[in-house]
Amino acid sequence: MAQSAKYLLVGSIEAYSGKSGTILGLAHQFQAKGLSLAYCKPVGTCLKDSQTEADVQFISEALGLPEEQVRSPLISLEDKTVEKRLTGEDTTDYRQLLQQQLSDLSVDVVILEGTGTLWEGSLFGLSLADMAQTLDAAILLVARYHSPLVVDSILKAKAELGSHLIGVLINDIPHEALEATRTLVKPYLEHQGIAVLGLLPSSRLLRSVSVREIAHQLNAQVLCRSDRLDLMVESLTIGAMNVNSALEYFRQGQNKAVVTGGDRTDLQLAALETSTSCLILTGHMAPQPLIISRAEDLEVPILSVNLDTLGTVEIVDQTFGKVRLQEKIKVSCIQELMGDTFEISQLMDKLGL
Repeated sequence: MAQSAKYLLVGSIEAYSGKSGTILGLAHQFQAKGLSLAYCKPVGTCLKDSQTEADVQFISEALGLPEEQVRSPLISLEDKTVEKRLTGEDTTDYRQLLQQQLSDLSVDVVILEGTGTLWEGSLFGLSLADMAQTLDAAILLVARYHSPLVVDSILKAKAELGSHLIGVLINDIPHEALEATRTLVKPYLEHQGIAVLGLLPSSRLLRSVSVREIAHQLNAQVLCRSDRLDLMVESLTIGAMNVNSALEYFRQGQNKAVVTGGDRTDLQLAALETSTSCLILTGHMAPQPLIISRAEDLEVPILSVNLDTLGTVEIVDQTFGKVRLQEKIKVSCIQELMGDTFEISQLMDKLGL
């Protein structure tokens, strides 16, 4: 096999575009075709090392990769790491280090996860283009759909990445925009010499967040059903109106988290009678025993936070904006989606596999 075919670098134009999900889906298809894999994330982009390590461990476990086929990040983009580089204290040649780190792998494909954007990691010689040049790697770019103008950023990326870019996957396309993406965006990009290897529709499940993750981000106290923290939350609803309006409002959301005051027993009951994955009570006030009892019966966790409604909503919104793949149900979902919509044979041809 040609050396250039060995490395596949999965990158993105903006953070939280779905790189990890794409890697899980791709790797699953490679494995189904009998190919051996290794996984490497050269740059940890989380501020906490522990989070980066957890992400790497999650992917390697989901793919069933042995330890010797997984490579940990060379650096994490923490303040102190950046500072050492800027002051000249750190003069490491990370490109050379990357080559050394991967030199002993004897597998068919090494999948590398790039940084959040095209230029992140440049300070260390580990931007997407840097890594592609160092390893002579092929790049698959993941772009989140916002509008048909997604072509702008893809064209710009093509200009920057050149022949290393072998294809793009457009992710999170609303169902109403799928047809236009298929008939307008895809042919246009292909006419510009950019292969579109996958068009992934939006998935409510993939955009959802577990109650556990929300509780963690809010530093919340779990008042009941701590055994149901794996329930998935698809949307956030604020309960701050009269109870008649609330019932109508609550019925519109599926698998939602409802934020309301700890003293609003009427709204808490109304929320529990509709499709609610968790109640988040603000103001650090204990709910009535009746509410706890009803939530226990319906298997709905109640979280109590020492924050006001606005602060709570802000944190939960950010959690939705940074959805991670740490739930097994999401892995099955992304693997199924990729299996249905991704041109794996075309990718393999381009890689010379």
